[in-house]
Parts: sequence; structure tokens; C-alpha cells
Amino acid sequence: MDFENLESPYFIGEIGINHNGDLQIAKKLMDAVFACGWDCVKFQKRNPDVCVPEKQKNVIRDTPWGKMTYLDYKYKVEFGKTEYDYINKYCKEKPLNWTTSVWDLDSLQFTINYDVPFIKIPSALLTNLELLKEAAQTDIPLIVSTGMSTFEEIDTAINLITKHGAKPVLMHTNSSYPTPNSELNLNLIPVLKKRYDCIIGYSGHEYDLEPTVIAVALGAQVIERHITISHNLWGTDQKSSLEVHAMDLLKKRANEIWNMLGSSDKVVTPSEIPIREKLRIS
Repeated sequence: MDFENLESPYFIGEIGINHNGDLQIAKKLMDAVFACGWDCVKFQKRNPDVCVPEKQKNVIRDTPWGKMTYLDYKYKVEFGKTEYDYINKYCKEKPLNWTTSVWDLDSLQFTINYDVPFIKIPSALLTNLELLKEAAQTDIPLIVSTGMSTFEEIDTAINLITKHGAKPVLMHTNSSYPTPNSELNLNLIPVLKKRYDCIIGYSGHEYDLEPTVIAVALGAQVIERHITISHNLWGTDQKSSLEVHAMDLLKKRANEIWNMLGSSDKVVTPSEIPIREKLRIS
């Protein structure tokens, strides 16, 4: 995936686990991403045995499928090879890019067996140096989120990734769901771009569309938003996700802003040429 020469913001529809383990819901969301002209659909891949803390594994949770342990619940909503084979085939037929956020080494190895355009490192794994190293060595482009992180932690991650030959896209984000507008700190976008000299994106978890549009105006070239077919579905991420009509509106508004920003070169524009010839006196 070439993020260096984008002609418009690159839009990622984060399904995450909003499919609730239902491939038909995932299919509807893939359809929505394609219909709205977004560029990629993304899932989250985990090995629950590795990712769920031991103290959480046997905690009983109320779910739409009844009471079960937290570990059993995580397996209930986790797609495996059968589902991803279907996702891979379905997206190729459209065509539509797809990929995953990898939460552990097993999930990284699982994902690279497919022809994905990039791999996402979620904010929670920014300090997992072993995962960063292995991901950087795959020669697959990386997108790295920076939520709940300090500059020092980001410095360490970027230095390790670049040491192993990769130059990631860095996503500004806040990891609370939903994020209060007062904590979005969008001014960090140009700061990150200057500090790390790489492509900067924005992963938004707020209710509104405006912060994402502003992020594009501030220099974000890759946009990620959680998506859902209904805010009323069960799950903690559904309320702060975009429904289909909002996905369409956001894409159009972001593209308008991108076109308004235009070039940083000072030139006589095509519409100015006849005016210049008419009014300019030498």
C-alpha cells in the first residue's frame, strides 16, 4: 500500500468486533464500506488465551448468548480461518481492501498469510516491543496508533520499527470510547508529523464528524473510524461508531476539505489566468 501519493484521504472502516461474531453483520458492514467509497475494512485479531489476563478469564459476563466466562465470550466473538477465508474472498470480489489489528504474535502470523495492504498495531500494543519488531520484519506496511501513550513511548516504538526497515503511518488517537471533545487534542497532528517525519493519520472515537474533518485540515492523510449497522446493537463500541449514513457524509466532507487544502506551491491557478491577463498591468 502506497500512502505517499494519496489523491484523497484513505478511509478505514474499523469493524473491530462490532460484528458480534456474526459473519452476516460483518458482510453488511463490508457492503457499507464499499458503497460509501471507503478504502479498507479492518477487523481485530486476537488469540484470547494470550490476550485475556488470567484474572479476567473466569469472570462471568452477561452476554446476548447468556452468562459465560469472559474467555468464552472472547472466543464467541472471535473470527477464525473459516470466517477470514470468506472475508478475503468476499472483499476480492468487490474489490475492497481488508486487514486486521493484531493483538499478539499468533494473530500477526495468522494475518500475514493473507494478502493484506497493511497491518495495524493498536494503541494497547504500542509498548509490546516483540510484536513491533516482528511486524516490522514482515515487509508489510504498518499503521501504528498512539492512544494512551507518551512521546517517550512513541519514540521507542518508532525507533525500533525504523531500525528494522519500516516507516509506519502514525495515527493520532485517544483511546477512550467515546472520547470527550475536550480531550481530542487535534493540535498534536502537525506536531507528530514534524517530530517523526512520517505520514500521520487520525483514528477517531468521538460521537461527532467535525473532529475528523478538522483532522484532515490539520494534515491527517489516513482516517479510521469505528463503524456499525446500528447504535442499538449489543457491544461497548457500537455507540461511538458511525452508522452508514454518517460514513457517507464524513467521506464527502473530508474529500471537500482535502480539495480545498490543495497545494502548498504558490502558482497562478487556471481560473486566475484570464483574470490576470485582463487586470494585471506591467
